[in-house]
Amino acid sequence: MTALPLHALHEAEGATFGERNGREVLLSQGPSADAFWALKRSAALQDRTGRGLLKLTGPDREEFLHGQTTNDVEGLAIGHGNGAALLTAKGKMLGEVRVLKRADDLLVETELGFAEAVKTALERNCISEEVEFADLTSEYGQLGLYGPEAHAILTAALDAPAPGVAEHEHQVVVLAGAEVIAIGAWGPGAPGYDLLVPTVALEAVWKALRSAGQAKNLAVLGEDVYELARVEAGLPRYGVDMTEETNPLEANLERDISYKKGCYVGQEVIAKATFRGHVNKKLARLSFAAELPAPGVELQLDGRVVGKVTSAALLPDGRKLGLGYVKRDLAKAGVALTVAGGGAAETLGLAQPVELQRP
Repeated sequence: MTALPLHALHEAEGATFGERNGREVLLSQGPSADAFWALKRSAALQDRTGRGLLKLTGPDREEFLHGQTTNDVEGLAIGHGNGAALLTAKGKMLGEVRVLKRADDLLVETELGFAEAVKTALERNCISEEVEFADLTSEYGQLGLYGPEAHAILTAALDAPAPGVAEHEHQVVVLAGAEVIAIGAWGPGAPGYDLLVPTVALEAVWKALRSAGQAKNLAVLGEDVYELARVEAGLPRYGVDMTEETNPLEANLERDISYKKGCYVGQEVIAKATFRGHVNKKLARLSFAAELPAPGVELQLDGRVVGKVTSAALLPDGRKLGLGYVKRDLAKAGVALTVAGGGAAETLGLAQPVELQRP
């Protein structure tokens, strides 16, 4: 397991740790309820180091990546980005990524632990194009600063107005003496920033943000509370709610798909599913009446299996929510289901993020 660079600092502050996809994660620090409500009412800071970061250079980088992902790369302006999926020829997901366009390269960010798989897939498909691939995962850490006070806290830490960027827009800021890439992010149901920080500067930047956030009651967001918040917000996570068997349309990732671009790997499958107007199942938000089911537990209607649970979370206010795939005609609010083994569930509509307002 690859340890967090800030392990000693977090440990000294009373953190507990866990593991995800071979990477150490900060699991919790302080009461979970405090961090959950801080995320909604003020702000929370998360150590997201370990998320994959690839850099593509070379004269053909844009044309190549445009043909490998579901979203428009060539049409991006410098300083902008988008979410996208990387697919097989059969339209199944190899990963969900964020693409950032800079003047001299493209950055591709992946879910924790999936950088190597994404890099391998891209390199395999690069036949004659002049593209070079570099894995920067160990050179940069990522910090997430989310919540209604995130803009004010970053402004205080910079001692200058923080960028009021929209989602995926990014620019370099100088924070604690380091050049940091500040990216507009929705976060787990809250607006804010993802900050790409040189690993050598992580401790200084973390401390600067913690200091700047004291007046706003900034909390530390561990992996446990992040999971609660993202499930509540209806945000699917690759490796949990999306796998190599998932079609992105099933996971409601239409915003990660460009229908105006030309061919890309898996495009024919996506086009056919879109043309006929549906896929067979959709990811839905769920509410549970009894104990939380484990991922993979089947959902039933009148004794028939109609879906399965992928995530479940007990929120600090007592709500028991989850995400799961159900037959497409059931992915609407108010459908009563039975959880295999006992218990009742109800669908709350499609699992898809609500657009958040940026400062």
